Amino acid sequence: MDKSLIPVILAGGKGERFWPLSRKYRPKQFLSLDGSGKSLLQSTADRLSKLAGDAEKLWVVTSASMAQGVREQLPQLPEKHLLAEPEGRDTAPAVAWAALEIARTYGEDAIVGFFPADHWIEDQQAFQATLEAATQLASAEDSIVTLGITPSHPSTGYGYIEQGEKLGNLEGLPIYKVSRFTEKPNRETAESFLATGRFSWNSGMFIFRAEVILAELRTHAPEIMGLLEEQGVAAYPQLPKKSIDYALMEKTELSYVLPASFGWDDLGDWNALERLLKGDAPNVELANHVGIDTEGAILYSSSEDEVIVTLGLEDVVVVRDGNATLIVKKDRTQEIKQVLQKLKSNPKLDNFL
Repeated sequence: MDKSLIPVILAGGKGERFWPLSRKYRPKQFLSLDGSGKSLLQSTADRLSKLAGDAEKLWVVTSASMAQGVREQLPQLPEKHLLAEPEGRDTAPAVAWAALEIARTYGEDAIVGFFPADHWIEDQQAFQATLEAATQLASAEDSIVTLGITPSHPSTGYGYIEQGEKLGNLEGLPIYKVSRFTEKPNRETAESFLATGRFSWNSGMFIFRAEVILAELRTHAPEIMGLLEEQGVAAYPQLPKKSIDYALMEKTELSYVLPASFGWDDLGDWNALERLLKGDAPNVELANHVGIDTEGAILYSSSEDEVIVTLGLEDVVVVRDGNATLIVKKDRTQEIKQVLQKLKSNPKLDNFL
C-alpha cells in the first residue's frame, strides 16, 4: 500500500435501525455484529491501519458525544487525530474539516481516504488491491475516486453510480469516469440499472489528494468551506447539513469509479446478520432460543441469562436488550426509525433511546 494514504474513519452515525442494541450511549459502530468479537469501529481501524502501513496515520471524525467512546475503543489513536464535531452536519462538513486538518499536518499533496466506520469487508486482499489502484489514480490525476460495489441484486437501499467513459485499468481493475449518481431507487429502476451492467452500488468510500477535494469544495460548497477556513470547528453551528454526495459528488467533473468485488455489506439493519451469519441454518440465533415451527427468524439477546421462545413464526426479528424488546417483520426493519420518533416524542419513553 502506498505509504502516503491517510485513512479517515467517519464514525458519527447513530445506527438507529439496530435499536434497541444501538442507543445514544452505544451507537452501532461500538457494537460487535459480525462475530469477530471486535466492534465495527475496531475492525475498520485494524483494516485501514494495516493497509496504510502505519497506525499513527489513522484519523477519526465523530460527534462530541461519542468522542470518549472512540478513545476507549481506539486507545492507540493519536489525540490530535480525533476530530469531534460539536454538532452533526452530515458528511460534507466532516470531510471538509478533516481534509483541512490533514492538509495542514501532511501537506496538500497528501492522499486521503474516507471510510464509514460500520462496513463489513470479506476479502481483505481484494480490498487492498482496490485501494492500491484508487491511491495510484488519486496520486496521478486530479480525481475523486469512489469505490463502486458490484451489485448482487436490485437493492432499493443503496445509492447507485453509473459508469461513463472507460479510461483504462489499474491493478487489473477498470477505471471509469462517473456518469451520474442516483439516490436509492425504486425496485423497477434498480432492476433496470442492473440490466445495463453499467451501475455499481455507492459504497461511500472516497480517495483523493487533499488539495483536489479542498479546491472542489471551495467551488461547489463555498457555504461550507468559507466558514470552516475562517473559523475552524467554531463554524459548525452555522454550517448547512449536507452529505458529501449532494454537496460535491453530484456536481464535480473529477469523479471516477472503480467497480470492485471484495465482499461488502454496509450493515444497515438487522437483516444484515442474516447475510453474514445464517449459512444453512433455519434461523440466525444470537440468543438462547427455543423454537417450534420457526423459520427465517433473526434472534438476538444481549444477556446469557435470558431465553427467547418462539412458536409458529416466520421472517421476523426479535431483539432483547436490557429494558427494551423489538419484534418486527424482516421486511419492515427500515421503518424502525419511525418507531424511534414516537419514543422521542414521549417524555416518558425517550430514556429507552
